[in-house]
Amino acid sequence: MRALYLEDLTVGDVWEGGPVTVTEADIVRFAEKFDPQPMHLDPSAAQGRFGGVIASGWHVAALVMRDFVDQKPFGDTPLLGLSVDQLYWLQPVRPGDILSIRREIVAVARSRSKPDRGTVQMRMTVTNQRDEVAMSFLNLIQVPAAPPPSRENS
Repeated sequence: MRALYLEDLTVGDVWEGGPVTVTEADIVRFAEKFDPQPMHLDPSAAQGRFGGVIASGWHVAALVMRDFVDQKPFGDTPLLGLSVDQLYWLQPVRPGDILSIRREIVAVARSRSKPDRGTVQMRMTVTNQRDEVAMSFLNLIQVPAAPPPSRENS
């Protein structure tokens, strides 16, 4: 896929991601390493409040990042994440859930001080197979502007 630059992107552009299937083994493996709380590790401990093991929100965020890298919605353009805002975990992600990701550009701005780049703000919405929103957030990404046309020597 060709590289997309700041000039190629407009508010309202949408990319779909997934499907991402979440397994209990993956949930436990991630939790053991990064978020070792009972609701992510132990089915019996998680029964009361959640009705079983649920994925760490950070695990879901990492899966969304992996899908973004794999999908390459901007092609080979080098991107730099600047911030995540309004991160909400709205529904537990459970073993067997199949996640879909919708990425929508909500703002595009060229830098005033560095016109060779700008920012794109994307709304990420992660839904499960029941179309329930499991997670959403805004992501601010630095995107390079298109390189100037090359001059041919005459």
